[in-house]
Order: sequence, then C-alpha cells, then structure tokens
Amino acid sequence: MRILITNDDGINAPGLEVMQAIADELAGPDGEVWTVAPAFEQSGVAHCISFTHPMMISELAPRRFAAQGSPADCVLAALHDVMKDTPPDLVLSGVNRGNNSAENAVYSGTVGAAMEAALQGLPAIALSQFYGPGNTDLEDKWEAARQHGVATCRAILDADLWGNDDYGIFFNVNFPPVPGAQVKGTRAARQGFRRDMGFGVKPQLSPSGRRFLWVTGAPQQQPTAPGSDADVNLAGYISVTPMRADLTAHDTLEALKAIE
Repeated sequence: MRILITNDDGINAPGLEVMQAIADELAGPDGEVWTVAPAFEQSGVAHCISFTHPMMISELAPRRFAAQGSPADCVLAALHDVMKDTPPDLVLSGVNRGNNSAENAVYSGTVGAAMEAALQGLPAIALSQFYGPGNTDLEDKWEAARQHGVATCRAILDADLWGNDDYGIFFNVNFPPVPGAQVKGTRAARQGFRRDMGFGVKPQLSPSGRRFLWVTGAPQQQPTAPGSDADVNLAGYISVTPMRADLTAHDTLEALKAIE
C-alpha cells in the first residue's frame, strides 16, 4: 500500500512521527509512506487552499516534503506534483495535537486535508489525540493514538464504506484523553456540539500601543449529546465519525420547496 501522510501542526510536529509509525505498519514492508506536510503550523485553517498565491515546496528527505501552505494545499501538492506518477492508495492526516471532535472539526486543518483527499477521490482518515486530565501528564501524551491507531485504521479499511458518491466519505477519528491501556474500545459516533462555548477574541495592546486580537477557545471537557464524538471520547472510547464535504441541509430541502 502507498500512503500519503500530512497534518496541520507542521512538518516537525511530534504527532506526525506518531502518524509515520502508524502508516509504516499499515503500508507493510512492501509499501511506501510519503509525507507532504505544512512547513509551519496551520491549525485552524480548515479546508482553505492557497488560491491567490504560490507555495514553495522543499524535499527534506526521500519521500518527505514540506510545503508553505495549508493541509489541503499539501494534499494537492502531493497528488498533482510530488506523487503525480505514483498516487497514494490512502491519505492519513494527523495525528493532531488536541481533539477535532464536535465543532472543532469545522475549523480543523487536519480534517480539511482529509476532506480534500475525499474530493480528489481518495480514501482518507483524519486522526486526532484528545487532551485532558487523563493524559496531559503522561510522558507520551500520544499513547492512545500510538497504541490503537493501526487497529482503528484497519477496521475502517476493512469496513470498506467509501462508496462512489460525488462527495465521497472520509473519516474523522478522535482518540480519548486517557492512557492507552484505559481505552475502552471504539464507537461509531455522530459529530457533537459543545453548547455555550465557541471561539471569541481577546484584545491586547502591544508595547508600541497597537491593538491586537487573540482568538480564544473554551474548555474542551464540556459534554456533548449522548453518543456523539466528544461524549464517547470523554467516556474513554475512540470515536469514528463518517463525514462528507456536502454542506447541504438535506433535512430542510423538502420544507424549502414551499418557496418555489
């Protein structure tokens, strides 16, 4: 198997090393793992692409490239330049530092890379490691992802649920904020929503008197609806959420026909 890995935390992120190990085992001794990842951290850029300016790409080692662009840019660079003659069989994005459960998935560059791969017709999985009191003090904060990443990806691949729709399925996986030995299992889960949080801004004056705004988040331990991704993560389970890039609110289409 030939696998492309990318992320949004950057080419030097420790989570990419975890992903490399996962991909190496999945690819097997006769497979290949290629890396095209952002040269710098791109957290929170979602599915953006560098449509109005070019990006520099550099080969750091055999099959290892850094691009000055977003995670979705990296997928495009891999498919249409770096790997154009040897396309991947699978795209893996992550392992992200922090969860991409609930509304975080909408902002996530990790998820954005998997979405772009799906739009390009390739199987793709985004993987993220939830942080919380159960694992922030561990020597290896990636323990859950490191120990369970291969089996989770293999289970998704074995299920073979990609389909042939125009907007293809991709999967968003979040590992719970617990040590690897305390992971209780895997749950198929819908995307959740943390109420009364959301992002905001905090103003701050620089030493020169200029006003800047810092984007702020909220505590990630807030509960979501029972059975949703963050809910099962906080209960110690790996969440697997099937997603599409189709943004249509299908449940509202029939009601909207009243305006025709």
